[in-house]
Amino acid sequence: MSHDSGSGANNNDMYARRMARAKAEMERQGVDFLFVTPSSDLIYLLGYPAHSSERMTLLGIPRDGEPFVVVPTLEATRLEHRREIVDIHAWNETESPSELTARLVEKAQGGSIGISDQTWAVFLIRLQEALPDSRFVSGTPIIRELRMVKDQQEIEHLRYVGSRTDAAWNQFVATASLAGRTEQDVAAELSSRIEEQGLPRPGFLIVASGPASASPHHMTSDRVIQEGDAIVFDFGSQHEHYWSDITRTVHVGEPSDEFRTVYDTVLRANDAAKAIVRPGVSCEAVDRAARDVIDEAGYGEYFIHRVGHGLGVDGHEEPYMVSGNDLPLRPGMVFSDEPGIYIPGRFGVRIEDILVCTEDGYESFNDARRDLVVMR
Repeated sequence: MSHDSGSGANNNDMYARRMARAKAEMERQGVDFLFVTPSSDLIYLLGYPAHSSERMTLLGIPRDGEPFVVVPTLEATRLEHRREIVDIHAWNETESPSELTARLVEKAQGGSIGISDQTWAVFLIRLQEALPDSRFVSGTPIIRELRMVKDQQEIEHLRYVGSRTDAAWNQFVATASLAGRTEQDVAAELSSRIEEQGLPRPGFLIVASGPASASPHHMTSDRVIQEGDAIVFDFGSQHEHYWSDITRTVHVGEPSDEFRTVYDTVLRANDAAKAIVRPGVSCEAVDRAARDVIDEAGYGEYFIHRVGHGLGVDGHEEPYMVSGNDLPLRPGMVFSDEPGIYIPGRFGVRIEDILVCTEDGYESFNDARRDLVVMR
């Protein structure tokens, strides 16, 4: 099971520091309040994995003053261990949480309120009606600055879940047979291997075989795997709310020379992206390093996605390794390196590792074998 990393009061200091950093960023950007509803942002800032529902839960962080939580009365006890760092305001079934929030932020009337981008539209509309003189803006420019650079504890969680996911994959390729089985059956076996490593069942698990391996986000199906198939496996689990994400491509039976060429090209592209990772290098340069290898091999038209995305409390988050993103890498930024080549109707290859930018280069959270594995 994934545990609530914020379940104990001994984590209050960490969450208080994160909210203080949010305040500093709000000051820098001229935002008066930050509103965060159930989401990965709420987990990050408060360690509270609240479920989304028609009953509004909201963390309010003022630029000046004490943070507060507006929460349904029936769920308020779940936040008792956070009373040291936030004021708890419970609302009952006949009250309006939006109007309660408006009373708590009266001084924000006419000011600016940043709102988390995972907030339900209905809650935003009700808050706008309750605070008609306030200006609502995206909270993303504030929150992204906090979450993009991981602290040491976050890196430890990501390193751990990556290593356990690797171990599951290594066990799977050493023992599994594939030909004659459905994608779904194979996915169930890999899922069991992940659980054997003490992780939850995967939050996502793509098994894309044969022609479907050329579809990067294939929905695992009841297709029967055959001799001669390429198979792309893309999967990840969680530890303390932090994700792993790895992709490996195998071949069932002896691969063709063309498949070997494509596999080698993708592996070289993966290595080329790694080779330039260091502080100050732009995100788009990482994408370009991998893309140049694939372009030069003549497969550029078949590399149809960015080379990477950030990883943390969300499986996809900033920063994004994509053309046009000139954001420079900083130590602590965590992201995927996953070039791919997808030849429609035939086969695809993707190889993905998770990297963290360090002071002088990178560390990979994945060391599962990357050579071409031939299975039966």
